Amino acid sequence: MRLTTKGRFAVTAMIDLALRQDGGPVTLAGIAERQSISLSYLEQLFGKLRRHNLVSSVRGPGGGYCLAKPMAELTVANIIVAVDEPLDATQCGGKQNCHDEHRCMTHDLWTNLNRRMFDYLDSVSLQCLVTAHQAREAANRSEEKVMVLKRPRVSDSESASI
Repeated sequence: MRLTTKGRFAVTAMIDLALRQDGGPVTLAGIAERQSISLSYLEQLFGKLRRHNLVSSVRGPGGGYCLAKPMAELTVANIIVAVDEPLDATQCGGKQNCHDEHRCMTHDLWTNLNRRMFDYLDSVSLQCLVTAHQAREAANRSEEKVMVLKRPRVSDSESASI
């Protein structure tokens, strides 16, 4: 069991959208370029996200996509479910026919894992992901400034000999 590209790209694109929507509708072409995701693939994903009322579209010049709900109300589970991403660790898809048309001995184990995965992804909001990304970006900028300040200075006599 693993999250496929569809789910990963959908979550990534939603974070990108959330980070930039304050400047107005965000174009899929911009997201595609920044995140190195195919534009046609994003169009498919955003069609599903729109049908699930996670994003809204604005037509015309200056158009694009906006979040349809506040970031704090959108969860990773909402996004994954919207793009039809299966979150199932069972071999039978929950049908209990995994071992010769009978329930296998580990069926409950995988079913409980499914529930815990969903509960976890449902507990992570888009706001939480955006906040964490912004904190990492701020830390990286701060670290870069410190590195620039610590860089040894070259004196005029040293630079003349170089």
